[in-house]
Amino acid sequence: MILDPHHLSALSAILRHGSFEAAAADLSVTPSAISQRIKALEDRVGAALIHRGTPCTATPMGLRIAQHAEDIGLLEAKLARELTLDRKSGPARVRIAVPADCMATWFIDAMARVDDLLFDLVIDDQDYSAEWLRRGEVSAAVTVGGQTVAGCDAIALGALRYLPTASPEYLRTWFPNGVNEASLTRAPCLTFNRKDSLQKEWIALQTGRRLSPPSHFLPSSQGFVDAAIAGLGWGMNPVGLVDTALSDGRLGLLVEDAPLDIPMTWQVGRILAPALRPLTAAVLKCAQRALRPDV
Repeated sequence: MILDPHHLSALSAILRHGSFEAAAADLSVTPSAISQRIKALEDRVGAALIHRGTPCTATPMGLRIAQHAEDIGLLEAKLARELTLDRKSGPARVRIAVPADCMATWFIDAMARVDDLLFDLVIDDQDYSAEWLRRGEVSAAVTVGGQTVAGCDAIALGALRYLPTASPEYLRTWFPNGVNEASLTRAPCLTFNRKDSLQKEWIALQTGRRLSPPSHFLPSSQGFVDAAIAGLGWGMNPVGLVDTALSDGRLGLLVEDAPLDIPMTWQVGRILAPALRPLTAAVLKCAQRALRPDV
């Protein structure tokens, strides 16, 4: 099925900006023209692509088609570079799923090393970035573990080290007799969101049991650190975000020498891998500096 590029650009602009009016301004056309393009595209594929609301959001098929449009843009940009064609159309856009903690610790450095790309990042819990890639809604992703997504090239990046941290006052209050099954069951912990299993995974390694401690839900990597320093709860924090607070005494470890190393993998759609080769090189270089060797 061949889809009109003007229709595809209208869909991408709506999802990027959240409304037909903003998409029209971005593409220098009228809102009526945007509506006509979306109607024509929906008629062509035989399904609704956008949930009309504030903001407008995509249906599952709409997301897939929008990602298809961005993939085409990446391939066209690569062809233009190879043929030294006029590139006045501007940089290509790439949509990537990245765990929040990678974003907070090293991934921005990789982005800064690449020219001629506009980034559209999907930030999710570390265990779920692969799902975005599996559904075809992103072109590449930093995923957890070594399991590869079909149709993708996968490169091991190393492991992101997490440490169980809390404020000294919190440790004195909740763990006066040490860290054990009883105290871990009672002590409030910090949880990124309802997908986050790091705290429970660490507890299972320490106790041999799956416990369900009371949790604060806090979907912010830096907020996680700040909440631990404030004594709100304990949490698994990336070492790069807490090394200073550990050194100056604002944070302490629940247990010495008990880190949790989470292996990371860079996966990119095989068809798009050549077009994203500069980004892949930047990701590997920055990950090598920030992550531990995955042994």
